Amino acid sequence: MYGRRTFLILFRKIHLYLGVFCAPALLFFAFTGALQTFSLHETTRGSDYRPPHWAQVLAQLHKKQTINVPQRKAPAGSSNTEAKQTGLASTSEGMRTHHRLPMQIFFLVISVGLMLSTLTGLYMTWVYERNPVLLAALFLAGIAIPLMLTMV
Repeated sequence: MYGRRTFLILFRKIHLYLGVFCAPALLFFAFTGALQTFSLHETTRGSDYRPPHWAQVLAQLHKKQTINVPQRKAPAGSSNTEAKQTGLASTSEGMRTHHRLPMQIFFLVISVGLMLSTLTGLYMTWVYERNPVLLAALFLAGIAIPLMLTMV
């Protein structure tokens, strides 16, 4: 009985510390994933929308693990590309049109839920854990290490 209790306490601490270290990355990926779900990081053909540079950089880091955003030229006109960018799959006889909005809303809800769950987990950790210095160090390491790795 004593060994099992010690084992569970150890696993709880490992879970706690790994969660605090990974929280900044979870928040980053949930946020940038939500932006990408609605294509807020890219220009679409036939639209006046120009994404902010920060959104392009964050999306590039999310997708390609680099902050160097390539300059892209608009491809020569093709109806296939235009159909994909408007959210409608190309249709052939007998196939119905695919609408992306319901799935986009679902993934937005998932992103917001993941961010709220992570933030509430961090809050509970700070309220109930007795070593705030270690928690702050792990949280800051979860921010600093990826930032340093982008500079390599």
